[in-house]
Amino acid sequence: MERVECLIAGGGVIGLAIARAFARRGIETLIVEEAETIGTGTSSRNSEVIHAGIYYPQNSLKSRLCIEGRNALYAFAERHGVPHSRCGKLIVATNETQIPILNTIATGAEACGVSDLQHLSELEACRREPELTCTAALFSPSTGIIDSHSLMLALLGDAQDHGAAISFQTRIVSAETNADGLRVETIDASNGRTFELQASTFINACGLQAPAIASSITGLPRKFIPDRRFAKGNYFSATGRTPFKHLIYPVPEEGGLGVHLTLDLDGRMRFGPDVEWVESIEYSVDPKRADRFYDEIRKYWPNLVDGSLQPAYSGIRPKLTISGEPTTDFVIEGPATHDVKGLVNLFGIESPGLTSCLAIANHVSNMV
Repeated sequence: MERVECLIAGGGVIGLAIARAFARRGIETLIVEEAETIGTGTSSRNSEVIHAGIYYPQNSLKSRLCIEGRNALYAFAERHGVPHSRCGKLIVATNETQIPILNTIATGAEACGVSDLQHLSELEACRREPELTCTAALFSPSTGIIDSHSLMLALLGDAQDHGAAISFQTRIVSAETNADGLRVETIDASNGRTFELQASTFINACGLQAPAIASSITGLPRKFIPDRRFAKGNYFSATGRTPFKHLIYPVPEEGGLGVHLTLDLDGRMRFGPDVEWVESIEYSVDPKRADRFYDEIRKYWPNLVDGSLQPAYSGIRPKLTISGEPTTDFVIEGPATHDVKGLVNLFGIESPGLTSCLAIANHVSNMV
């Protein structure tokens, strides 16, 4: 049986960032990824937004790691030539009753350390974005966008430069705790062959599959394994040239941040995500869902033309709560929590996971 110091399950942006952190500390690191390439799940099916850290409860992991991660991500992107833009965003109230919500958002963000939000009147907001309709807005200059695939390639490249390796089409079958860490059984999806590894440290960064991986670990108490809950987010693109320079977000809604307008690095518009609770992982987009998108978008962009929305893509967020339940923080549990030597589980790493990836990696590497 082969031995490895650190085994990471999951080749998405979180797993890659963690691998880089361990490898840069001189720790022998292996990533196993079930797909044929990196980041085929949540990591590549999102808005690609670098969040400022506005919406999260004070002293939460989401708040702290988002702000740390945002600063680290901009620096990493500059250093490694990852395409990105600090374009800023407007959070807009579309009626008078939403203005107090903007004020609450600003107060909460400032308490968490986000001190650069700017209050804009209707006139000031519309001067920045003439096509916008709103009653007031908050401007976040620290919000941006990034090419998530280029980011993941850069993370993997840096990890490999420091000795990390990755094995594609490799699925975790089971794991068992022992005195030296964990014995992990894997299977090669291309030929069905099984292979065992003894890992001093095992990091479960499998995103949507993290609860299933945790359930396969003999010796991990069931109370530390959350149920799988999937929130599908559908995105639509719009034909024609965008009239907007900034990202446009309505005030948040239950389960997400509302149907917002984001831009890619070529200036193309994308709208989403909505919230669709699903039982399984399936990425098709129903064109009929555009009907609701038109209504929501026209609250802040009434000039959206009929028939201009086209299905783009969808992503699925690994939720820890369902609709109507209080939102939860990131869950990152190491031996101090579950008393399993060498094991770290990451659950519910949804937004702002992409923004937080480097800070999450540093947090995890400091736990072990």
